[in-house]
Amino acid sequence: MQMTRREWLTMWGVAAGDVHEEIRRLAGQVPLSMQFRGRTAAECRRWQRAFAAKLGELLGPYQPPQRFETIRERVVDLEDHRREELVLRAEGHRDLPVHLLTPRAEFSGKRAGILALHGHGEFGHDAVAGIATTPERRQNIAGAHYDYGLELVRRGYVVAAPCFTPFGRRLGDAKAYGGQDPCGVTFVRMQLLGKVLMAENLRDALWALELLARHEKVDGSRLGCVGLSYGGRMTMLAAALEPRIRVAVISGALNVMQERIMGRYGCGAQVIPGLLKFGDVPEIASLIAPRPCLFEVGNQDTLMVKEWIGPALDRIRRAYPAFGALDKLEVDVFVGRHQWNGVRAYPLLEKVLNT
Repeated sequence: MQMTRREWLTMWGVAAGDVHEEIRRLAGQVPLSMQFRGRTAAECRRWQRAFAAKLGELLGPYQPPQRFETIRERVVDLEDHRREELVLRAEGHRDLPVHLLTPRAEFSGKRAGILALHGHGEFGHDAVAGIATTPERRQNIAGAHYDYGLELVRRGYVVAAPCFTPFGRRLGDAKAYGGQDPCGVTFVRMQLLGKVLMAENLRDALWALELLARHEKVDGSRLGCVGLSYGGRMTMLAAALEPRIRVAVISGALNVMQERIMGRYGCGAQVIPGLLKFGDVPEIASLIAPRPCLFEVGNQDTLMVKEWIGPALDRIRRAYPAFGALDKLEVDVFVGRHQWNGVRAYPLLEKVLNT
């Protein structure tokens, strides 16, 4: 019996193995073998220790250096705050650029400190600090309400905003990538050296947090972390693995990797190899419990697939009730796109860090 061309192509496609469809099929069957299913605080603590240990295994080394040099490149005195443009330097590590923002108003005692993390974008941590020296920078900030670090220092916090890899000044020559995604290229190259890009950026986030904790004007027992998009993803990871972070605001990052890889996804800055064998974004977020955590979700944010948001929240909500702390997990669904909101975030930060 003679086959039609369509039948032949269909058979050949199956035999050849369409990699996209195969990944989609596998993504629908991921084990997620370490989901939390307990009910008590003791069960949740045991689970958190086990999952945090597995997460650390998958990431590899991510602890910041304990000894480092702080180099002040420039100081900019503005009307209501000072911006110190710093570089953190330690043997065996690449230099880490950090904007340190301190209020200029007189204050008795020490202030709370906030780690403000940026997302994707050519301007890196400059946008978070409100550096708007060109029309392109102003448009970038306005489009996503990106200058939340500037807003926070104006509210009386000492703010540290590190520059992640490969963004801003840590990208280097963008044209040298020939139109390829720097995140994907950097991830592949680092993998060959035994490094995970997300772990490198986690180390840098915690390094900037250490800068804050040691600052003479900061109360190291009152530290928070906020971020938009990739900055939200890194806020989640940093808060999950660093208990000194007392409150986290995660904006534009309530999407799961299981859903992302259903499409032709390639952002190497967000990949933890092997994660889906054990858990996903909800399990990472569950490590924050019972500390206060707020998710911001724009109702027009096209980067978050609405059908996955509810199930992701349901999994996170398993951990908080175990501690009797469901009220500590908040979700701010606002009218807007992929952008920082702040309407519920600023009062939450004030309540946790300043009362």
